[in-house]
Amino acid sequence: MSQPFPSLLLRADGVAAQGAFAEAQAAFLDPDPATVARLRALLQAGEVGVVAHFYMDAELQGALLATRWTRMHISDSLVMADRAVAMAQAGARSIVVLGVDFMSENVRAVLDSSGFAAVPVYRVAAEPIGCSLAAAAEAPAYAAYLHKAAQTPNSLHVVYINTSLRTKALAQSIVPTITCTSSNVIQTVLETFAEQPGAHVWFGPDTYMGQNLRVLFEGLAGLDDAAIAAVHPRHDRASIAALLPRFHYFEQGNCIVHHMFGGEVVERVRADYPEAHITAHLEVPGEMFALGLEAQRHGRGVVGSTSDILGHITREVQAAGNRGPEPSHLQFVLGTEAGMITSIVHAVRGLLKAHPQVTVEIVFPVAEGAVLATGDAELPLVPGVAGGEGCSTAGGCATCPYMKMNSLDALMAVLEKVATPAALANHAPRIYREPIAGRTIAQLGELPILHMREFQRSGHLPSALVEDMRSRHAASR
Repeated sequence: MSQPFPSLLLRADGVAAQGAFAEAQAAFLDPDPATVARLRALLQAGEVGVVAHFYMDAELQGALLATRWTRMHISDSLVMADRAVAMAQAGARSIVVLGVDFMSENVRAVLDSSGFAAVPVYRVAAEPIGCSLAAAAEAPAYAAYLHKAAQTPNSLHVVYINTSLRTKALAQSIVPTITCTSSNVIQTVLETFAEQPGAHVWFGPDTYMGQNLRVLFEGLAGLDDAAIAAVHPRHDRASIAALLPRFHYFEQGNCIVHHMFGGEVVERVRADYPEAHITAHLEVPGEMFALGLEAQRHGRGVVGSTSDILGHITREVQAAGNRGPEPSHLQFVLGTEAGMITSIVHAVRGLLKAHPQVTVEIVFPVAEGAVLATGDAELPLVPGVAGGEGCSTAGGCATCPYMKMNSLDALMAVLEKVATPAALANHAPRIYREPIAGRTIAQLGELPILHMREFQRSGHLPSALVEDMRSRHAASR
């Protein structure tokens, strides 16, 4: 057996870390009380709402969770915008977004469309906070992909929310577009084909997610009709087989965080962790996706969004606790960005207090080389390698360098200035002023988001989107 991957062992009475990378993750699970008090005081003084992504670093997440501030929420990118609106409705005077730039742009667009254009939105960095996946959709290859879709009759573009407002606007100007997340993409695609059997669906820009969706649909085609109906009630073997040639995905985009969860990692997980629950984000490469899907079919894993991963872990811990007083050990391989660990620990700790007979081990399939020695006496180890990406061919990607541009110090600095908005002019989400087809990028870019909101509410494609598909189809004939 090879050297174990780093892991955190969670018990009712505490947390034990195995390996330097795990130690770096655990360092801020119990933050300094003085720091927490200062952070809460700043949040309260400015009546600030904070929405953060699960991938924030442990120090930032730990401090935020410890404040117990009612206008603070850590989640995936979809829920961030919803919670920002709820905070504005509850009286938040400004919203700070802890994430990459497309997230703050999405929050700004959703607030505007919900009647809260006067509520400022701030990032914590004055410089751009990028994303390798969002950048892929800005490339000429993606524009060519969209034009190919536009030349294909009855096409719908399903764009991953992890893209800029400009990408969404440009896409909408070329081909009818609806936004999706890793939580709703499967239902979005399947419902489209159920309502529009002759449609072509063009997904992008995440190549691994597109590949994984195709594998999932191909797997459905081999099941009986009852099993398929459990996934989507309006599909059967014939309809799934019919949609396969008309499902397309972009082949040149990926997230650097999930890129390294490939074959070598999967081989080690199979060999060394045969009884573990496998959690895999939809953005991981095919090998990890297949492993997670196999585990999911056997009731010991999940493939999906960050929220799906968190939900699976908490449900399994609760179930183990309810089975009785006998000792139980659960092991979970974390197939996504390591920042998830803070929210996992926060959720699991409460359950373990009620069920002390249960222990939980979170395994990070990363290399020990994914930790940087800083030379600092107080903080000798931090996630990431000297190159800044925290990746190694011996293990998965440790952390996202873009997400880690959000730091506790940077948040504190912004909160100290919220009373003087002019001082935070460079921290506002990017404003796109150039028009497209006579409309602003903000106006056009929010349409795919609004289509997704309507889809989530009704379970059907919005009538405006369907009419857009029909009119463009008619115009192309």
